[in-house]
Amino acid sequence: MIRQRLISIACLGLAATAAAETLRTADVIPPEFDGVGIVQNLDQPVPGDLVFMDHEGTAVQMSDLVAGGELPVILTLNYYRCPMLCTLTLNGLVDSLENVNLQPGVDYELVTVSINPDEGPELAAQNRKGYMAMLQGKGVDTSAARWSFLTGNQAQIEQLADAVGFGYRYDEKSGEYAHTSSIMFITPDGRISKYMNDVRFPSRDVRFALVEASEGRIGTLMDSFALFNCFQWDPEANSYVADAWKLMRLGGVFIVLLIVVGWYVLWRMGPSNHDNNQSPGVMAGQEVLT
Repeated sequence: MIRQRLISIACLGLAATAAAETLRTADVIPPEFDGVGIVQNLDQPVPGDLVFMDHEGTAVQMSDLVAGGELPVILTLNYYRCPMLCTLTLNGLVDSLENVNLQPGVDYELVTVSINPDEGPELAAQNRKGYMAMLQGKGVDTSAARWSFLTGNQAQIEQLADAVGFGYRYDEKSGEYAHTSSIMFITPDGRISKYMNDVRFPSRDVRFALVEASEGRIGTLMDSFALFNCFQWDPEANSYVADAWKLMRLGGVFIVLLIVVGWYVLWRMGPSNHDNNQSPGVMAGQEVLT
């Protein structure tokens, strides 16, 4: 089910309308979509030795971006001339960050890598400028943000895509890339924590994913409490959902605490405890009368 949905989303990224129609009406995946999709390499490291060019034309190593500090990272693979799907993905990400209530550069980092080796730093800079302006327009504090828009050669791009399970293909007929829509959450030490495969990302889910990737280092105590005691990631729903086992376990803890507190209150108010509190005074009175 997930694979079929991802392949359907990939159709949006192609100009070849006939191929897309074939995909919608047939069960057989056309050759141009062979290998397109997401393989979730959870808990696997992002190769830190890969070198890309950032939007300023400076060579940067992936380890400095996705495993260089204490912050989780949202990683996306797109390309900057993409006619539709990449724009939908990045716009969806920006929309979600509006209400995440976490500050980029302070609570998390953002990294976008082009899968097109023909794109360079100038195009990356143009795209970065546009998306940073969108974030600012939505009221997100970007004063500390360093959203990196990267470009690289074919070998480096392929190694990164293989490592994170991002399958794509170049379509010679349309001159575009067939790919899926996904954002990936990376732990501070550079491991893949979560995939969200869609073009819309609920802010609550993005916040929870960042808190989970950071292992509770960011967000509030309430975020950590709710995430680790009430919710569970559901790959089929592509969202965090209430987890029955966690809720029953939490309810059991509250019941035990309630019993203990109730027993303590009853013990404090019991007649034996009242008599014990009065006995020293009675004994003292008897001594006085004597």
